[in-house]
Amino acid sequence: MKVKRIQKEQRKQRQRQPQAGAQEVMCDRASGEQSPAIQVKNLKKIYKLYDSPKDRIKEAFGFGRKQAHKLHYALNDVSLEIRKGETVGIIGTNGSGKSTILKIITGVLNPTSGEVHVEGRISALLELGAGFNMEYNGIENVYLNGTMMGFSEKEIDRKLPEILEFADIGDYVYQPVKTYSSGMFVRLAFAVAINIEPEILIVDEALSVGDVFFQAKCYHKFEEFKKLGKTIVFVSHDLSSISKYCDRVFLLNRGKLLGEGSPKEMIDAYKRVLVGQYEIPESGEENDLLEDAQIRSAAGKASGVNPDVLEYGTRQAVIEDYMIEDNRGIRTAAVIKGSSFTVRMRVRFHEHVPAPIFAFSVKNVKGTEITGTNTMIEKAYLDSAEAGQVKEIAFTQKMSLQGGEYLLSLGVTGYDGDVFEVYHRLYDALNITVVSDKDTVGYYDMDSTVTVSSVE
Repeated sequence: MKVKRIQKEQRKQRQRQPQAGAQEVMCDRASGEQSPAIQVKNLKKIYKLYDSPKDRIKEAFGFGRKQAHKLHYALNDVSLEIRKGETVGIIGTNGSGKSTILKIITGVLNPTSGEVHVEGRISALLELGAGFNMEYNGIENVYLNGTMMGFSEKEIDRKLPEILEFADIGDYVYQPVKTYSSGMFVRLAFAVAINIEPEILIVDEALSVGDVFFQAKCYHKFEEFKKLGKTIVFVSHDLSSISKYCDRVFLLNRGKLLGEGSPKEMIDAYKRVLVGQYEIPESGEENDLLEDAQIRSAAGKASGVNPDVLEYGTRQAVIEDYMIEDNRGIRTAAVIKGSSFTVRMRVRFHEHVPAPIFAFSVKNVKGTEITGTNTMIEKAYLDSAEAGQVKEIAFTQKMSLQGGEYLLSLGVTGYDGDVFEVYHRLYDALNITVVSDKDTVGYYDMDSTVTVSSVE
């Protein structure tokens, strides 16, 4: 089925750029230099923020002498360069400018000032199904999007089998996309974006709704793209994916570029930003109130504390504070696989407890208990505690879990004679994000050393 409603003028308005291909990138690499695919120079994007629609109208018609708006710098003097053939990640807190810079690069937004130069055909998946007509069916939307990207109908005809095979949504492709689930929607959108032979692929958090098998298929396609010398720009809060697939990472915060470097370096810096231990550039008084609120919100989430934690117990002993620290002693919710980390809790005793047991356990997001320990098992503390005492407990270990999201529970229990007592227990108190660039089978990594030798 072809989309007859698409006007030929749409194709004429979009000039196709010549395809560079992998050979050009290989030549650049052979000469020791990679030419830039994207150059961003001194980019600024400023929005006017109003307290109410009334203030906007007053200012538009010139009523009142007082300025009714505040300036918000979504991007403030950002410069960066992405070379051909690179897979580059952009990370940062919510409101840091990640999506804004991608929209400017792809032409969806215009900058307030600055320059953007792009060398090569871009395919962008910025928002779920952006550019889809909700009334069209899947096939019609494939032709609509392909035409908007500059392809002829015959070229889309040739690509259609690949796109449908990748999307793998069956006969739903003949139904209006407004009837699709979010998973089906993103499968089709991504299939179109990745199968139209772009030289630059831009993805903004689009894979988070797909199932694990579809995500694996997408990342496999990323690997194919890298081998072909394509350029990928990847924005995600999934630090494991950033660590595994990116060659370089840019860190944005409050509209400013804080740094660029290896995934490990920038993820480490990002964790420091989240807890307010990274020096953040000044960006002007007019922007401070809004940005400070964003930073406080991000810092509150950084430690992974669950605001709806389930707690119960006799409260003869109470867990007053708890946290996760990385191997540098920084409070965090993200731990790099293979590194050491510490679970800390502070417990105040309101009554005499003969033999308190301090414990923690870890489960996955489906609720399966994976691991855990306590001071009795570890034979670390077998004494009694008196009313008024405060104990600091620290469990330090190597992170061997696979990359992903986990929930940590804490408890203070014990025996009063033969009776087991729960003094205070916190279920799903903390979220732990394990950042990994290598995931093996199952829940944890056996950290194998592998040798392969020839036998004559």
